[in-house]
Amino acid sequence: MKQYFITILVIMFTATVFAQGDLVQKANEHYTKEEYQKAIDGYNQILMAGIESPELYYNLGNAYYKTNQFTLAILNFERAKLLAPDDEDIEFNLLVANQKVVDSIQELPGLFIVRWWNSLINSQTTDTWAVLSIVGFILFLTLVGLYFFAKSGDVKRVSFWAGCFLIVFTIFSWSFAARQKSRLVNHSYAIVMQPTVTVKSSPSEKGTNLFVIHEGLKVRITDKLGDWVEIRLADGNKGWLLMESIERI
Repeated sequence: MKQYFITILVIMFTATVFAQGDLVQKANEHYTKEEYQKAIDGYNQILMAGIESPELYYNLGNAYYKTNQFTLAILNFERAKLLAPDDEDIEFNLLVANQKVVDSIQELPGLFIVRWWNSLINSQTTDTWAVLSIVGFILFLTLVGLYFFAKSGDVKRVSFWAGCFLIVFTIFSWSFAARQKSRLVNHSYAIVMQPTVTVKSSPSEKGTNLFVIHEGLKVRITDKLGDWVEIRLADGNKGWLLMESIERI
């Protein structure tokens, strides 16, 4: 009975994989034929099935851009970038789409070392950093064994310093993986989805009007109270707006 149950599960899993692959192929065919709305429907159907990938969000962003839905294009390019932060094609298309945004916000200049550090973390995905940390730790254990069992002093010395380097590398790569994972889980950034939004000084309609922002702008969510969220712009300005005005990346 157990074998039959396992066989059924395998068959169901295989059928699901083939069905999903067929959906992707059909959506790509629609895009190639310039049937962009059908491609959008196909890609969204795949996402609703719980499947995510940078390629999927990238293709969906392109389809939205082709239909002049620039805000949705930006949202999906940002989601693709979140999964593949070092992809140059995603970065370029996102840059092009952002030219359609009304607001031009100048980012506050940060310290060089901070920008370099963030660039290093974003150079690899969560999975890549996690794999590197595991490989580094395995190599570290190998060198520990070599240190204790080697008879040569030179071998002990080399294995000791190499082991020190690898354990430091493992710690940093694991922390990088954790930080990238936190970015994926917390969704602290969002895209403004409404044409015009007035940012308030407090989480209330009676709050003072601070400034106006427009659709397509990327903001950082720093706090939440009921239906209101506090957002911060790249230039440091911050205020409150309704959650329905934005969509998390």
